[in-house]
Amino acid sequence: MKKIVLMSLIFFSLLAGSCNKALEINSTRVVSEENFWNTLEDSRAALVGVYGLTRSAMADNNGHWLYGDVRMGTFDSPIRQDLKAIINNDLNAQYPVVESLSNWRKFYAIINAANIFLERIGEVKANDKRYTESNMVVDVAQIRFLRAFAYFYMVRIWGDVPFVTSSRDGSFENKPKTNGKAILEFVQQEMETAIQDLPYLYSANDIQQPGLYYNESRSRWDGTLVRKLSAYAVLAHVCAWQGKYGDVSVYTKIVLDNISRGSINYITTDFLTSRNGFFFDKRNEHLLAFAFVFGHQDATFVGNLESLTLAQPIVNKSLPDIFVPKDSILSIFKEVGDARFNIDTVGVTHSERYFTNFQGKYPIFSKVKVMQGGSSDPTFRIYSSAVVFTRLEDITLLRAEALAVLGERDGAITALNTVRQRRYNVDNVGQATNNNAFVAYSEAKSGLLIDAIFRERQKELMGEGHRWYDQVRYHKIKGDAKWTAMINSGEIYWPISREILNQNSLLTQNSYWK
Repeated sequence: MKKIVLMSLIFFSLLAGSCNKALEINSTRVVSEENFWNTLEDSRAALVGVYGLTRSAMADNNGHWLYGDVRMGTFDSPIRQDLKAIINNDLNAQYPVVESLSNWRKFYAIINAANIFLERIGEVKANDKRYTESNMVVDVAQIRFLRAFAYFYMVRIWGDVPFVTSSRDGSFENKPKTNGKAILEFVQQEMETAIQDLPYLYSANDIQQPGLYYNESRSRWDGTLVRKLSAYAVLAHVCAWQGKYGDVSVYTKIVLDNISRGSINYITTDFLTSRNGFFFDKRNEHLLAFAFVFGHQDATFVGNLESLTLAQPIVNKSLPDIFVPKDSILSIFKEVGDARFNIDTVGVTHSERYFTNFQGKYPIFSKVKVMQGGSSDPTFRIYSSAVVFTRLEDITLLRAEALAVLGERDGAITALNTVRQRRYNVDNVGQATNNNAFVAYSEAKSGLLIDAIFRERQKELMGEGHRWYDQVRYHKIKGDAKWTAMINSGEIYWPISREILNQNSLLTQNSYWK
């Protein structure tokens, strides 16, 4: 399996390594590709390669967290000026990390690899009788989803981007940007189409995918591949970004109504924050995630949240790159009995699951701490946490958001409390204790419902790449004047890399960043 993954990543790196002036993608064929699309093993390698490119794009320069958590978010940085620039939304700052994050090349590598897959996969079907029609249908559905996911990811970052659905669009050297709203309509349609052919589970006798998928048992694929509920969950995010809260309500309900078919569950706070818990390895509780599996030798020094957040006393690093200031922690986690973090009136911490060394100068955000082999030895700074895009608690709170916007108050409160009841208890089975009972939402204690929902999202999903996008949606709902101006001026998007603009004369810089 490792050889297949390696071959696939090398193959698609060759395809995407050079670039034309338009999209930084080399649409010409490498020599080795001529003999590639022939066997079942080729299709599997190509499929895994697109997953690998997606993980790489999200983890590159810790982008998933710098885009989603650090930009104008809760985190601060002790000394890194490049990260301070992102925190302050100074995205024209001349730092290599900022420039790299302004470059969409890695996402077009996904799209190009997906386009090639869709164009060539029929050759495997024709050449290898082992590659069945049902196998190809499921493969194509995953690739269409991943291509759509890459476009969704880019539109949230840059707004309007070039749009390509064929690797043979090389008759034009350059392409202009396409309206981001139109691309999101395509994304929604593609995901809806892919859903029809995706199984709830792989190698589990699902009607969409009978038998063993690529001759592997279910345990090989659980939490690894896009499945039906993955697509519905991401669709809910796509529609929330567009303000289509009626659709969000529909898609989130489908996820929540089918969790038993998808074999997913809500998780305890201990499981969420333990070294070998939720973020470790690949798990079915990951509705959509891209794992760094330690057993597959995927552990790394960078490209995981821990490389930004951990420091002494957890690892032998003097300062974290980012941390949450104490006053922010106290303003966010101020309810008695919150099992993620709470502190009493005399300064005694009663839960440090999210933060370690609170009394020190820099509290360490230790919610995610997946280190080599689950080691507690601080000399190990090799990490393997999964890049989790969405999970059940996220979708439940997204449903609460949608129902609150739609005026369905009771349903919104029920969804909000579904998450809260699992976080305001100290034991591992979700039961209230005598000293720490579950506190249901009430307007008198927690303020307006929509505010309480987004505060709960901030707490529950801290460090998972959601905060920036949540702020944009929240302020759209509230009609905040400052954020309305940011949205209208294009300030919510990233500038386009100078390298890309120099290569393509048909592109113009995003309006705010000119």
